[in-house]
Amino acid sequence: MPLIQINEERLGQHIHDLAQIGKIGETGVCRLALSKEDRAGVELVKSWMEEAGMEAYIDPFANLIGVWRGSDPGAPVLMLGSHVDSQPYGGRFDGAIGVLGAIEAVQTMVEQGVTPACNVEVVAFCDEEGSRFNKGLFGVRGMTGKLEADELERTDKNGISRREALLEFGCDPADFEGYTFQEGRIGAFLELHIEQGPVLESLNEPIGIVSGISGPLWLTVEMTGFAGHAGSVPMSMRHDALLGSAKIIVALNELVRREPGVPTVGTVGSLTVFPDSRNIIPEKVSFTIDLRDIDICRRNALEAELLSIIENVACEHGLTYTIREDTNSEPRYCAAWIKDTLHKEAGLMGMKPPELMSGPFHDSLAMSYVCDYGMIFVRCLEGISHNPKEYASPEDITLGTELLYRTARQIVVEKGGFQA
Repeated sequence: MPLIQINEERLGQHIHDLAQIGKIGETGVCRLALSKEDRAGVELVKSWMEEAGMEAYIDPFANLIGVWRGSDPGAPVLMLGSHVDSQPYGGRFDGAIGVLGAIEAVQTMVEQGVTPACNVEVVAFCDEEGSRFNKGLFGVRGMTGKLEADELERTDKNGISRREALLEFGCDPADFEGYTFQEGRIGAFLELHIEQGPVLESLNEPIGIVSGISGPLWLTVEMTGFAGHAGSVPMSMRHDALLGSAKIIVALNELVRREPGVPTVGTVGSLTVFPDSRNIIPEKVSFTIDLRDIDICRRNALEAELLSIIENVACEHGLTYTIREDTNSEPRYCAAWIKDTLHKEAGLMGMKPPELMSGPFHDSLAMSYVCDYGMIFVRCLEGISHNPKEYASPEDITLGTELLYRTARQIVVEKGGFQA
């Protein structure tokens, strides 16, 4: 075990205490974005930022930001962080260790009397998950000036709009108008996160260094047929929207499995049927598609094939359809100089973490468009995430946070700035 300079006991206590807010069952968490539980979590984390020596505030997009002042406030900022909102049936570590680990890294530097050459900002971004309003990375896209026209009108399953939720949270969307992102303000972004996959465990490695993030494509497909009595309409005369949707869903699975060994993944995770009665032929079906790949050309080719399949299925069954694009991002690669720094600092810890890609998207994906970024992954048990059984050991989280701390210190003190 390398020499650990962070306070692992304090970090572990913070992880435990935050997990009590929105707790479900013994180990689960439900802190949906902009909910009362999310607000309580943000307030608790804000208090820890202030204890660590930062000035903390909530911006118009409901991002929590802690600022540690450096000797040159005009220099590009080093930003650290992740998110504290969760899935409706989530775990304790997704996002949370990135925020709490960043606070611990800053607090350790403060306690050691370090003076950073630039401001360091720790951010808990709002609504990374996207599970409530069906579009994630809200806070980071707001901060970087990338929001879309209909963002505030999106509603959750209870009909509450994001605009209403922001107001209830304590943020006024009217303040968006006065916010402009300053190009070049952020020099680099570092994010600590659980892997959410099984690769590190299969390699028996506690931590890894991310090479890049797969580009996610999110679509919502609505197939429309015609309802009829399930007992009287002959099979040859039906316009069954669910049957057509089922064929498309199976086809997606076959498409992404066609080339063995590639990291392409495709998922249909949500499906609604109308009228939703056992003896009525389904008239309308809406379902989501999540297609991801680190190779954008391969993903685009698969998307084109899928769209052709949807058209053919619709013609075969006499259906009409609409396709809404909810998210479309290209793969984004980590900065070479940050990866080099991570490898060097890991080597000084006596470790040789492997490099691996990220299938899930993270706040780093949006940050990659405005600054260099790097990510550290922490091993998680059986690759389980978005589940109360999600687990990362205190020892592995400590190693990931220690590497985050050492890399951040290297950037803001010994390096004295950022590389081009």
